[in-house]
Amino acid sequence: MNNGPTIQPFRIHDCSLAAIATGRRAQNLRELRDHIRDVNADSLYYHFWGSRLRPKFDEPVYNNDFASWAHHALRDEIVAERLSVVDPRDHRTLEGLRQELLDIVDFRLDEQEMVPWSKTDEQFSFIRSQIVVFDTGVSVRTPRELIAAIPGLSTSSVFYHFIDARRRTSDGRDDFTVWLEAQQGDFAALVDGLAEVDHYFVTLSSLRDRITEVATRWTGVEVTS
Repeated sequence: MNNGPTIQPFRIHDCSLAAIATGRRAQNLRELRDHIRDVNADSLYYHFWGSRLRPKFDEPVYNNDFASWAHHALRDEIVAERLSVVDPRDHRTLEGLRQELLDIVDFRLDEQEMVPWSKTDEQFSFIRSQIVVFDTGVSVRTPRELIAAIPGLSTSSVFYHFIDARRRTSDGRDDFTVWLEAQQGDFAALVDGLAEVDHYFVTLSSLRDRITEVATRWTGVEVTS
């Protein structure tokens, strides 16, 4: 009779971010500030993280939609650069991120005598997001099965389990780490390696490759898709 603990399988999910118009639009930096102050926090999430799931035909110069708009529509390279280095991982909540954005924009407004405007057709449209989750029907039962599955994950699955998970876990960890720490065995080195992976200033495909490298190093064998 087996009285050992029941090992819960890791169920692999996929996702997409449904974009929902808020009706809020900004044509200059002051209007942008006012909307950032009042908009639903899900909109901030979309404009920082949602671009990871949107199709791109080239590598983005800026890492969030606010910085990109300041560059392309306002032609304000100073505030664009300041906004581009904002790292949402520095904030445990989106309210902290909101305050950093407000501080940057307010400081720039204080520096300027004239507030630049965008063209009418280049206004910033605030979008909020709602995540739609799909069960792929695939599950793994051991850490090595999970490691073997990672290279074949879709980029949106990587987003769900390694990025969006940090909103769902009480201590801001990814799904892989949470599951590994619940298993029997010593996975400290693997968990530490995952904790060091940059999940913001990279594309999702690069993120998947980096996670695979960490997992491969831990197993000591090459994991292929």
